[in-house]
Amino acid sequence: MKSFRGRVAVITGAASGIGRALSIALAERGCDLALVDVNREGLAETAAACEGAGQKASIHVTDVSSRSAMEALPAAVEAVHGRADIVVNNAGVTVAGNLEDQDLDDFEWLVGINVWGVVYGCKFFLPLLRRSDDAYIVNLSSMFGLVGVPGQSSYCLSKFAVRGFSEALGGELATSNVRVMSVHPGGIATNIVRDAR
Repeated sequence: MKSFRGRVAVITGAASGIGRALSIALAERGCDLALVDVNREGLAETAAACEGAGQKASIHVTDVSSRSAMEALPAAVEAVHGRADIVVNNAGVTVAGNLEDQDLDDFEWLVGINVWGVVYGCKFFLPLLRRSDDAYIVNLSSMFGLVGVPGQSSYCLSKFAVRGFSEALGGELATSNVRVMSVHPGGIATNIVRDAR
């Protein structure tokens, strides 16, 4: 994308961390934002920073693991912005501990956000992205999507899944106007550890 000016980006997990930093960086480059998270207060702070950069920012309090909520989200974004050019599936959580010590409810909670949240973000926004002349899906994996780390089996499962899903989807959309990429950050000072189970 040569210029972000006049574009609209949808960013999940936008209330803090990578999501907030990316939202502000895109706003500073002329992009409007649809900010998605379960944390209303954090979203309001991110929106204020984006608006301070002179861009429009809408708030969408949404649980990315909810199929019905995510299915309704593109229409809500379109109602405010009229379009979407970029979708960043960034929302993520972690569970620390060995598999035999983990509660499967926590495991399912993580997969719901880290995997299904990405699938829903791609699936439900594709029709809107196809209407853009230059669209991007950016899925946040992790270095833990490249190497298995003891004590992080559930997180590694989810991030390997995001990586493989993104590569397959990118191939499916290779001749379209929608490009797909996965990103593999290392350790970053965000709230993910503080909010871990």
